[in-house]
Parts: sequence; C-alpha cells; structure tokens
Amino acid sequence: MNFLELIWLIPLIPLLGAVLMALFGARLSKPLIGLLCPGAVGLSFVLSLGAVVQLAGLPERHHEVRLFEWLPWAKADFGFWLDPLSSVMILVVTGIGFLIHVYATGYMAHEHGPRHGGFYRFFGYLNLFVFFMLVLVLANNYALLFVGWEGVGLCSYLLIGFYYHKKSAGDAGKKAFIVNRIGDAGFILGMFLLFQVCGSLRFTDVNEALAHQAVETAGFGILSAAALLLFTGATGKSAQVPLFVWLPDAMEGPTPVSALIHAATMVTAGVYMLARASALFRLTPETSAIVAGVGAFTAILAASIGLVQNDIKRVLAYSTVSQLGFMFMAAGVGAYWVAVFHLYTHAFFKALLFLGAGSVIHAVSGEQDMRRMGGLKDKIPVTFRTMLIGSLAIAGIPGLAGFFSKDEILWQAWSSPIGSKLVWAVGIITALMTAFYMFRLMFMTFYGEPRMDEHVRRHIHESPPAMTIPLMVLAAGSIVAGWTGVPKALLSGGFFQGFEHWLAPVFEHGHEAAAEAHHNVATEYLLMALSVMVALTGIYIARRIYLQRKESERPTGGAIYPVLLNKWYVDELYDFLFVNGLSKGGGTLMSRFDQRIVDGGVNGAGWMTRTFSRVTMFWDQWVVDGLVNLSAYVVKSLSYPVRFVQSGFLHSYALMFVFGLLVIIGYYWTR
Repeated sequence: MNFLELIWLIPLIPLLGAVLMALFGARLSKPLIGLLCPGAVGLSFVLSLGAVVQLAGLPERHHEVRLFEWLPWAKADFGFWLDPLSSVMILVVTGIGFLIHVYATGYMAHEHGPRHGGFYRFFGYLNLFVFFMLVLVLANNYALLFVGWEGVGLCSYLLIGFYYHKKSAGDAGKKAFIVNRIGDAGFILGMFLLFQVCGSLRFTDVNEALAHQAVETAGFGILSAAALLLFTGATGKSAQVPLFVWLPDAMEGPTPVSALIHAATMVTAGVYMLARASALFRLTPETSAIVAGVGAFTAILAASIGLVQNDIKRVLAYSTVSQLGFMFMAAGVGAYWVAVFHLYTHAFFKALLFLGAGSVIHAVSGEQDMRRMGGLKDKIPVTFRTMLIGSLAIAGIPGLAGFFSKDEILWQAWSSPIGSKLVWAVGIITALMTAFYMFRLMFMTFYGEPRMDEHVRRHIHESPPAMTIPLMVLAAGSIVAGWTGVPKALLSGGFFQGFEHWLAPVFEHGHEAAAEAHHNVATEYLLMALSVMVALTGIYIARRIYLQRKESERPTGGAIYPVLLNKWYVDELYDFLFVNGLSKGGGTLMSRFDQRIVDGGVNGAGWMTRTFSRVTMFWDQWVVDGLVNLSAYVVKSLSYPVRFVQSGFLHSYALMFVFGLLVIIGYYWTR
C-alpha cells in the first residue's frame, strides 16, 4: 500500500467521525461511540506511521499530494505536504490524540444528559479538533494552514465551554476565542505581507523566494514586519505574553480537553508555524531576538505563577505556558530542531501529567484543590507512579525525556551565535521553579495526611483500565522519547542524534551548524551538571517545605505571595485597560459621541427641518394657496354670467334662441 499517496485520508477519517457524531450520535450507544471516535484517530495514527516509514525511504524526504486547485491567485492548492517536520507533528497529534481519546472513554463514561447528548457531542468535538489540527500540520501552503489554525480555535471554544451550563466555562471559552482572534489578525497580515514579497503562499515557493533575499541586518524591513506579525499569531495560539491569559482559564473544560489542547495539539501550533517559517525568521535577526525574549519572559512569568497555585490543573496549565516559552526561546536563538524536539518530548510528559491529574480528580470525587488532597500515594498507585515519572521528566532529571530536550535548549541559548547569556540565565531559573512547583504538586497530592472529608476518603479508588493504560503508555514515552536527541557530549551515534538528523533537511543552513563550530564539550558538561543540580535543588526545597514541615510551619511567601496567587494581576490589568477601559470605556465614549455628536447632528438636522417646514408651510398656506384661492375666486366670479346662460334647461335654451334671433332680426331691421 502506498501510504504517501493516502496522506489525505489522515485528516479525513477523524472528520468522518465528527460528521457521524453530528448526524447519528444521538442514536448510537456509548460503547459504539467509544469505539468509533477513538478508532478513527487510531486509524489515522496507523496511516501516519505507514506514511512516515515510507517517507524515510525517499532520498528527498518530502512528498506532496494536491487534491484540487483552491486559490490560484496565491498559488495555493488544496494539498498536503509531508516532510520530516510535518511527519513528527502528525505522529504526535494522532498518537497522543488516540491515547487521550481512549482515556476519555473512561473519564466521560458518566457524562449524563438526554440520550447521552454530552457524550457523543464531546467525542464529535474531539474528532473535529484532531481533523483541523492535522489539516494545519499537513497543509502545503500558508492559506490552508490558516484554515486549520482557525478550525482548532473554533474547536477549542467548543471544548473549553463544553459544560455550557457553567458560566465560568462559557466565559473561558469566549476568552480563548477572543484572545486568539487578536493573534490571528496578526497572522493574516503577516501572510499577506509574505505573499507580497514572495508572490505565493505555497511553502516551497516561499522558501525558494526567501533564499534569494538578504538578511535584514540594517533595520526593520518588510520581512521583519511579516515575521513579527506571524509571531503575533503564534503568541495567541501558543499562549505567550501578552496573549497567554486564555490558557489557564481553559481548565474549565474536561480534563481530556486540557490534555489535548495543552500537550499535543493547539498550543504547539505556534511553535510548528515558527519552525515551518524558519526560512523567514533566519533573515530577520531582530524579530528572532524578540521571539527569544518573549519566550524567556513568558517562561519565567508563568513558572512564578505556578509556584503558588492550588488548583492541580492550573499548576499544569501555567507549566504548559512556561514550557512553551522554552520552545520559543529555542526558536528565537535559531535552534528550530530543538524547539520541535521539546515539543515532541513535552507532548508525552505533559499529556501524562494532565491525564494523571484527571485520574486524581476522578478518585477524589471531582475535587481539584490540592489543599483538600494528600495521602493518595497508596490508594491510587498507578496514577502516583506514572505522575512521578512525568514530574521527574519535566523537572529535567537525567535519563528521562525532559532532561534531553530542556538541556539542549539551555545549551543552544548559551552557545548559539544569536543566543544570549541572559536568556540562558532566565531558562536555568525557570528550570529551578519548574522542579519546585511540580514536586510541590506531588507532595501536596500524594503524600502526608489525607485532607479530604470522610465521605470522599471512603470512596477513593484507582481509575479504570481505560484511563490507567494510556497513563502507562505515556509514562513509557516520557522515559524513552528523549533518547533520540542525546547531547553529543554524552553519546554520539546515529540513533542518539536521530531526531536532529531526521529534521536536518527542513532546517538546513540553520544556526545550529554555526553553533556546532563553537562547541565546547567542557562547557556543555558544566552547564549540564548545573541544570541537574538546579532541578535537584528545586525538588529538595519542595520536599523540605511540603513534606517535612507542618502546614503551620511553612513559609507564607510574604508580600510576593498574593501577587503570585493573583497571577501578577495581569487579568485585572487587562480588565482595566481593555475590558473596562478600551471596550467598555471606549463603548461609553462612543455612546457619548453617538449621543452628543451623531444624535446632536441628527437632532439639529431635525430642528432645522422642522423650522424650514414651518416657513414652507407659511409660504404654502399664504402665498401659494392664496394665489390658488384668488385665482379660483376670480374664475368663480367670472363664471356667474356663464352659469346663468348655461342653465341646463331646454326651455331656457329655446328662450335664449328666440331672444337671440329677435336681436339679430332687430339689428338688421334697423339697418
């Protein structure tokens, strides 16, 4: 079977699942829905795996399938492009997506409603989400990529606001939708600028045109503007400052949604787009510096907020924002393959952590506050062990997936010609915070005395196999996924640098090659040891505070604690500036403008019209009507003799005839 010619089926199959749920979902049983929708994504994964295996056998490592002509003016066909970058993405989206779908069959099993309406609607949305994400990563041009881009935005609104009877869920869905539209406006403008420069939106044409462009070192030109606008779109989709505020609120959706959005799909779209547009960003060093700076600032800002959050899912949400910041740091310093590598490893351990959090919530009857948990280690052992692996991986403990990708990001930030020691310092501090808040979560959730009420304590139980098996698979991935990107200072060989070599055709002529020329093994060992020490220090501090001290003896955090707990008051600032200020305040201003200027003009025109109408009424009544009436009076007066003659009676006419005849005879008689 030629899987490469069938890559169009990879997104189509989940779309068919979504259509099936929309048309017939209410008539299908839950077990059948739980078979069809995960099965659709699983079949897409099998097709993806077959296509990637066949792609590896091609010398040029890319394959294009054009289905039909779509936008001829932009040279953008409706077609799909498979290369090493998109192959990584489709395996992540379909593989992790399939595990999340399987997990959801257990997590959402008790979803109620008339004819289990919530159940089939949920899986229909999930399948639709996967379809749009696959369109995004398989598109062969920016226009089709944007279709998938907008589609995942729509589905995120539907999934985040899935519990539409909750006002907080509805508000979170609207917030995600509106904030992403701001970024999407930048994406559209950047796409148009790119089209103006290159004359096409097809990736191959754009890259070929950019290959003949000079690097913009003298100033901020049209290429830098296009790159910055595309990056604006990425900040919305991948939740970077200043458009990161939607993602923590997205926790209002069901936990499988949180895992799907935050691990393998929507939030990684911005990173994928930057990697896909690497040919543009290499020509715009000023924009690349902005990308690295925004990524570093987002990473440390989100990590600081995650230090004190008490909702288990919100801790992981801010962790996701922070880890995405790491990916943008890597892209900003030119290490695009490292950004994609961290995207790949992060998909395993972050999906594991979110699904593990869902298993914890399932065990404690829906409770999400870690202050009402504790002592769960022996009651839900599978969940505990798998989450421990995920926490060690994200903390950067050697041997696990997160260590390899995070260490490579820090090394590239330090050694890349366009890197920065400041960016590296921010990264290492963020790594310390990451280890701390993740093991704060572990110690508050699984260790110590149980803090839930007695009723909840009696009903604590491990999740069903539909939920625990995906956890175990993801835990295995969190262990082994990073071994294809081992630093050359540790192990050198084809397999151990397989990820970098696989992506090399996409990022050839990148800054990574320049970084290798300045490679210093001793420095890399030192930085690697420092990052491990930082991770262990974070774990140790969390253990000292949350495991060895009583709650009354723990540090309060001082004045900074309420600031972090309230997320640096960013939401309040945005409410003041944009919601109440620009939106409501601007609405009030426009209302006054409408009332005093527009309505004033209308009312003034009305007054003038009424005044003029009085003048015209006077003229009409006394002049025009007067002349008409005078004319009528004159005509009426002159009509009396005629009326006397023209009486209408025959005998009068006969008399007048005789009288006239006598007058005539008398006239001639006298003559």
